Amino acid sequence: MVEKYKQQYRTLGLNIAYYRKQRGLTQEQLAEKAGVERSRVSKTEIAWTGTSLDTIFLIAEALDVEPYKLLIQRD
Repeated sequence: MVEKYKQQYRTLGLNIAYYRKQRGLTQEQLAEKAGVERSRVSKTEIAWTGTSLDTIFLIAEALDVEPYKLLIQRD
């Protein structure tokens, strides 16, 4: 992960956690729906590592939100 984008990764992680909790899903349930490992969801939520666009698209689809909503800072 490029350090200068750390805040954007943090925003991504916070948004994933927000929509996941809003839908009453655990990280494990989201990972299963998205077809990714639970550790990938966890690491993305805490901005521990970068992630691919493919993973963002899979997670967005599993959460039933447009991918851009995971990338924008909410007020």
